[in-house]
Amino acid sequence: MTPEETVRRRAIETAILETVLYSDLFDYPLTRDELAHYLIGVETDEGTLRACLQSPRHLNGQLKQIGDYVVARQREPLVDRRRTRQSASARLWIRARRFVRVLAALPFVRMVAVTGALAMDNSARGDDVDVLIVTARGRVWTARLFAVGLVYAGRLFGDTLCPNYVISEDALAIEARDLFTAHEFAQMVPLYGLATYDRLRQANAWVYDYLPNAHAPMRQEREIQAGPIGCACKRIAEFLLGGRFGSALEHWEMHRKQRKFARHMTAASRAILDRDHVKGHFNDYSVSVMQLYAERLAKLAPLDAEKEHELAIGG
Repeated sequence: MTPEETVRRRAIETAILETVLYSDLFDYPLTRDELAHYLIGVETDEGTLRACLQSPRHLNGQLKQIGDYVVARQREPLVDRRRTRQSASARLWIRARRFVRVLAALPFVRMVAVTGALAMDNSARGDDVDVLIVTARGRVWTARLFAVGLVYAGRLFGDTLCPNYVISEDALAIEARDLFTAHEFAQMVPLYGLATYDRLRQANAWVYDYLPNAHAPMRQEREIQAGPIGCACKRIAEFLLGGRFGSALEHWEMHRKQRKFARHMTAASRAILDRDHVKGHFNDYSVSVMQLYAERLAKLAPLDAEKEHELAIGG
């Protein structure tokens, strides 16, 4: 192995360890395919990554492979937990698709994607269905108002829809740019409005600086359509709400909610409530996650220099 190959190998194995440790913060072991897809900071192919896992040179025994899963050492029980959560997520996906079919028929909704734990098949029984919604310009708050109506309807059947991020098609570039946001973005699963989703990805190409292999959704789902009746109702509602009355409703709803949520807004909050965004993360935990991740990385045992030299020579 040449010195250049040794440096490249070390970079990939370091990225493997960093990626597994990041996922471990969420008690989530990765499959080899997921590890390749979400590998942090290093572009590579699945074959090279699998070769690094089969005969690691720089990982210092800090990871363990169980079947197709890669997990941090002493965190092996998480594999059984993930399998349990996959079963719970499979049931929740059925309800999520029903929600999205209705959301697709709501006026001014242009895209819907499942986000959060369900996007990673990591939901426990009773978890919410988190979604990101993209709306027509100038109708963010109106579209959210209709979505909230669906939230209340879902609760009658024991389901909880959470439209926690609603943005206008004129504001597709996401403000926060860090590993946490990049991962949340990359793991979302679009179910409606794939053309708008493509525009969303193009507007956030910075994500690939953090996750250079995640250029397409890990989970591929067939696009959901509203159906003929839903599409007809949507066109009628958009016609009725597309003029002066609709603009007045949009303005009223935005200011009503801004007044209601004003007491929750703090300097540390990453919530955004304006004409193009409804991002209600008042108790945002991305900062604490990134701090904890930095602490985990700082504790990594460095490879002994003499051992590294021997490995380089022996390669």
